[in-house]
Amino acid sequence: MRTVVFWTHLLVGVTAGAVILFMSVTGVLLAFEPQITEWLERDRRLVTPPPGAPRLPVETLLARAREARPDQRPASVTLRSDPAASAVVSFGREGGALFIDPYRGTVLGGRSPVHGFLHEVVEWHRWLGSRDLGRPLTGAANLGFLALVGLGVYLWWPRRWTRETVRRAMLFDARLRGRARDFNRHNVIGIWCAPVLLVITLTGLVMSYEWANNLLFTLTGTEAPPPADRPAPPAREGQGANRPASRRAEARVPAGLDALWQRAERQVPGWVAISLRMPPRPDGPLTFVIQDPLGWHPAPRSQLVLDASTGDIVKWEPFADQNLGRRLRAWVRPLHTGEAGGITGQAMTGVASAGATVLVWTGLSLAWRRLRNSRPRSVSRAAGPAVQAGQEVSAD
Repeated sequence: MRTVVFWTHLLVGVTAGAVILFMSVTGVLLAFEPQITEWLERDRRLVTPPPGAPRLPVETLLARAREARPDQRPASVTLRSDPAASAVVSFGREGGALFIDPYRGTVLGGRSPVHGFLHEVVEWHRWLGSRDLGRPLTGAANLGFLALVGLGVYLWWPRRWTRETVRRAMLFDARLRGRARDFNRHNVIGIWCAPVLLVITLTGLVMSYEWANNLLFTLTGTEAPPPADRPAPPAREGQGANRPASRRAEARVPAGLDALWQRAERQVPGWVAISLRMPPRPDGPLTFVIQDPLGWHPAPRSQLVLDASTGDIVKWEPFADQNLGRRLRAWVRPLHTGEAGGITGQAMTGVASAGATVLVWTGLSLAWRRLRNSRPRSVSRAAGPAVQAGQEVSAD
């Protein structure tokens, strides 16, 4: 059984090793992405509030953003309850964002170049830069990595639990060289990183495959929400793409937005942040995503949909009333990035990702040594039982 598991572990690792290595390296780069971008953009994210001055209306902030970028449509606007926080107007996935002083209306600038770089790293980490071509590869690699973690723990498990076998399996030995050194590093790093890597791969599986996402809801006996609508394709030439830029920008700004925003603020006393997704047409319903006061979740968000004409509530989904499946699904991304555990969790995720790069390297090195040193069967039999296919898997 150990021989079968060993060869399965080896074949999966060699097949998916390159993609797993790439995802691990990019995972290290993204471990502290929020802190890095927040520090680099601190001159734009933070302002000094004038004494006693109120914030400008949301409509005014959007107008300043449209003046700065007349050829782009605002996709969302976000305000935080922190008086020193800037307003953020986003222009979509590819359009970036602008930071605006909420008291003076001054446009402070856009995202930093490093933010743009990390955004590209996220795209490559998730689907190798292409949703259509790369997503199946990263999903399959993540599934293979999950198998590697499980099979690796099985292979690591000592046949006899003694102090010596546990020491060799869990501690580095600086005296080893060559294959023995790689084998020792592969075992030790693998077992110490296995719990975190198991969480990363399981959550990655839920984000990669719809069947895994639906399975989460099935296991909790709850109904999965309908899939989000795919973004509309770009307008063809002659079908709106040639309209004046000012008209395109104005088309998505609803009237009476300030009153509706105040209605959203009253919905959740003590709110932390509110984001408004701009509707595709001015009379369409307005969707507010409201971050509740910090509790057992790192960023609990409720959703409020208001009628743009009357201000009546079309739909209200508080985070606390979500079913078990949706509450667990809300934990998937924070667990995957480590943000669920704060900076300690992010550090553990970064270290585990760095460990995964060593696992891939040592695993491929062991596979190459095995291939290079392979001999005909007759020679292997003459060498005796020491040259067995599963020799490396024995921990005792």
